[in-house]
Amino acid sequence: MKDPEKAPWYYLFLLILAGESVFILPFVLQRVFRPTVLKVFELDNVELGLCFSVYGFVALISYLLGGPLADKYQPRKLIAIALWMTALGGLVFATFPEYSTLQILYGFWGFTTIFLFWSPMIKATRVWGGKKSQGKAFGFLDGGRGLVGALFGTLGVVVFSHFMSANLEVATLQESRFAFRYVILTSSAIVAVVGLLVWIFMKLPEHLEKEIIVDKITVSQIKEVVRLPSVVLLMVIILCAYVGYKITDVFSLYAQDVMLFDEVGSAQVGTFLLFARPVVGVFIGVLADRSRPSLWLFISFIITFFGAIIFASGLVSNIPYFVFLLSILVVAIGVYAARSLYFAVMQSGKIPLVFTGTAVGLISLVGYTPDIFAGPAMGYLLDASPGLEGHQHVFWMLAVFSFIGGIAAFRYFQLYGKPINEISKKP
Repeated sequence: MKDPEKAPWYYLFLLILAGESVFILPFVLQRVFRPTVLKVFELDNVELGLCFSVYGFVALISYLLGGPLADKYQPRKLIAIALWMTALGGLVFATFPEYSTLQILYGFWGFTTIFLFWSPMIKATRVWGGKKSQGKAFGFLDGGRGLVGALFGTLGVVVFSHFMSANLEVATLQESRFAFRYVILTSSAIVAVVGLLVWIFMKLPEHLEKEIIVDKITVSQIKEVVRLPSVVLLMVIILCAYVGYKITDVFSLYAQDVMLFDEVGSAQVGTFLLFARPVVGVFIGVLADRSRPSLWLFISFIITFFGAIIFASGLVSNIPYFVFLLSILVVAIGVYAARSLYFAVMQSGKIPLVFTGTAVGLISLVGYTPDIFAGPAMGYLLDASPGLEGHQHVFWMLAVFSFIGGIAAFRYFQLYGKPINEISKKP
């Protein structure tokens, strides 16, 4: 029998497309082209980290205020407006503004990508997953977002290589800016088109839209959500898992600083990492729905911890290219598995569907604070100890957060780790 709560398949496809497109400009380009971004904007690692901090401060407020908004209005409209506003920011980004303007732009993106977008996306994904496919829904969402990000990264590398006429090692600032401007403008145009597709096609059946929307969010309802043990644990779990996700930003820089790759070579490493995300997300989502999502969430932290130790020990230097990619893959499996599952366990944690937006806003208020501190912390560690040593310090940081996240995930498993089939039998 078909799950009555299930939205159409193309609804999830549009969510996946929108879910990564909105973050291409503020995050994905920097992940793939970090050395190039530092060059064309004339920044060091700390300054770029502080841009992310401005984003994080605005996002922090936006998580809290935007959560209830997602419980009152249709996700389709909020998501489309967010995409269009983010694309407009790309036009400013393409002018290579001075540092103060760049910080304001990141604050603007903190508003557009979170206040109008984040909670509606998570809520819409829960709706698509229904009662029995939460792991699959969030695994497909994060895996699909990873694929979209990888395709954007690949397109960006192709565009950059095409317009970069000079030798990369001797390219001037103007030549690098000329090529990277086309990367930014192409990305902005695609983000705007995705917004149009969402507005037109990402619609739910009328009865379903009414079921997931409330007229008013009261203080007593917010208190009820805050008191849930699952909400408190997810705050810690997501905070620790998100530190891991933020640290994947340094892999392209690691390739340049430690493995001595050029700009295109380091960007290709970043793109390789993005292609690992869809595979891990889809695989872990399907696997989790057949067993216990909270168990696999715990295992993902264990994998991340051991992957972090490999890099922190300094073993990943002067090694063959294949071994380097394999080492990255260990960390990627743990980080992306955790990212795919931490919202998938909301249902087993007894968080009501109709209050998903409010719950996500409260959880994210703590869970995504790495947007504030992770960038500057990594930038300081990298700049204070250039080369391999700085990167080792960053991965010790990852090991510590993975250990703490693993403890919280184990507690979540103890409280809510019943098999999916037992949960679905409950009225």
